[in-house]
Amino acid sequence: MAVKDEMQILGEWYEQLARALEIPDLDVDQELLLDLARKSADKVIHAAAPVTAFMVGYAAGQKAGKNDAGSAGAREATARAADIAFRLCEDRAGSQDAGRGGPAGAA
Repeated sequence: MAVKDEMQILGEWYEQLARALEIPDLDVDQELLLDLARKSADKVIHAAAPVTAFMVGYAAGQKAGKNDAGSAGAREATARAADIAFRLCEDRAGSQDAGRGGPAGAA
């Protein structure tokens, strides 16, 4: 039996978890959240990845719930919340570089 690729395993986990949480129709941009987790782990600290993903999801859920736009609204709200978090990661990285004498915004 061939080893499953990570995205296939993630997809299966997502579907199982969504059913268990009774949100089977939720459409999540998994690539966006993975990128956000990587960026926050790299630019802040490793432990920031799950905390950032949770907070972005929570904020997106609140915004989407207020608009009652369903899954499409949740996807849009997630993208907006993630954009804010991405900018904060970059700002943090820039301020840390500046404090160390490196160029601001250098990765």
